[in-house]
Amino acid sequence: MASIPGVGAPAAGAAPMGSQYCVCKVELSVSGQNLLDRDVTSKSDPFCVLFTENDGRWIEYDRTETAINNLNPAFSKKFVLDYHFEEVQKLKFALFDQDKSSTQLEEHDFLGQLSCSLGVIVSSKKITRPLLLMNDKPAGKGLITIAAQELSDNRVITLSLAGRKLDKKDLFGKSDPFLEFYKPGDDGKWMLVHRTEVIKYTLDPVWKPFTVPLVSLCDGDMEKPIQVMCYDYDNDGGHDFIGEFQTLVSQMCEARDGIPLEFECINPKKQRKKKNYKNSGIIILRSCKINRNYSFLDYILGGCQLMFTVGIDFTASNGNPFDPSSLHYINPMGTNEYLSAIWAVGQIIQDYDSDKMFPALGFGAQLPPDWKVSHEFAINFNPTNPFCSGVDGIAQAYSACLPHIRFYGPTNFSPIINHVARFAAQATQQQTATQYFILLIITDGVISDMEETRHAVVQASKLPMSIIIVGVGNADFAAMEFLDGDSRTLRSHTGEEAARDIVQFVPFREFRNVSMGRLGRGHHRAPRTIVIRMVLGLSAQSQAPLASAPLTEHFLRAYCVPSTMPGPALQQDHVIG
Repeated sequence: MASIPGVGAPAAGAAPMGSQYCVCKVELSVSGQNLLDRDVTSKSDPFCVLFTENDGRWIEYDRTETAINNLNPAFSKKFVLDYHFEEVQKLKFALFDQDKSSTQLEEHDFLGQLSCSLGVIVSSKKITRPLLLMNDKPAGKGLITIAAQELSDNRVITLSLAGRKLDKKDLFGKSDPFLEFYKPGDDGKWMLVHRTEVIKYTLDPVWKPFTVPLVSLCDGDMEKPIQVMCYDYDNDGGHDFIGEFQTLVSQMCEARDGIPLEFECINPKKQRKKKNYKNSGIIILRSCKINRNYSFLDYILGGCQLMFTVGIDFTASNGNPFDPSSLHYINPMGTNEYLSAIWAVGQIIQDYDSDKMFPALGFGAQLPPDWKVSHEFAINFNPTNPFCSGVDGIAQAYSACLPHIRFYGPTNFSPIINHVARFAAQATQQQTATQYFILLIITDGVISDMEETRHAVVQASKLPMSIIIVGVGNADFAAMEFLDGDSRTLRSHTGEEAARDIVQFVPFREFRNVSMGRLGRGHHRAPRTIVIRMVLGLSAQSQAPLASAPLTEHFLRAYCVPSTMPGPALQQDHVIG
């Protein structure tokens, strides 16, 4: 196979994979129980219609078959959807009794409906809920059951390769080799799967190990041929072809640490022209490992809960809450920037927490009756039970506490980070990965205890925990960007490095005018998207996997005690009434 025209400069690794890890296929199975009987001489003939919400409008997505004369149907037709972890995907399931052959729904009798988010179904694995009529009254004793199943191959393959005595292609130096991996496409043509980095000025390169989904490399078929091409990199994009070979994943699996597998790199043109041609060098497969890459969905279906805590900045720099210029302004219209941030993140999290009871803490305020400054207080003023019921409860507790505290200072983050970290540390003692902690800190300015905060974050990076910092107002947030490890590894004042990037800073001013329906759709810096990217270990800025937090280490499987923290548990189905 000759060199491929039009191939640009090779990137360092595969094409960006961030967005594809935030989406998976989910199959929904639907059944009904005790449906209304709309037929006089027989039972109803029900079918189910799935609607998805688009810009506030319900759009029909698909329909099941019709179950003839059946008040307890189990539909064989499945609904298959793309599940976007970072979005609230609203769904409506409506059941009708088929009376005519018409496709118009108004021609059929309505039996009831259920509206919910896809996240609620996925996080519960199976839900059973009452059906409601158009007036929101019960549709008799009718129930609907919906079960979710992920449709994906979660295996990943990690390859470590090197070269030996590759052909010299540069006139005044050695080659600059890189590899490309191809699989056969449906059209019979080779499809590029992965490109390694370029190793400069050597005929004996050692490439960095890389990991790709097995389904990307060979469609999950370990007997499907793989074409490996070796090139000498040229700045003008006209890369010189060195050689190629074919293999199978099943063959590559023979390579183990200490037992490499060698492939002759063949240039077919040279082979045809030169009788004594042997090869254009050797490609050495040092190791090949296939592992399960547990997805966010795997953990949610396995019973992992996202434990959400809110930390709110009540320092004096926010301004008097009775003043319209204050970020905490007690607005007669019912909202301010702090409330908007709570809603944007909380709506995502609450789908993945079964009891929807969230601790809400404040810092930087003087509290009655002695008016001492506290950096870790329950905003409902109940230190033994700081939990609020859902996002509504957080908003209510926040609004209720404002008139009863005095804004003060300083802006200390470390007490609240350490507070959540204590609970996250307890979770690591469990047999399975059942809890992941998200701390949302909403603040207006500079951190006063930066050294203590850096130390707290570095220690928390070893735990099943992530921190989202939302900056409100127009202050200089340079210190927040410093904690966000997108561009550099965070270190404590002692020099200890963070085990992974667990902090994401979001300046609220960048999306304060974005409607709630658009948050998370194209505005990837918005909190609802960042929530999921944080637990995935993704950079919200680049949408690419972070080296310090690879996707194969979901939920701290290998952060605390490598390879000892198990994958997701299997959980029995449960019914939500």
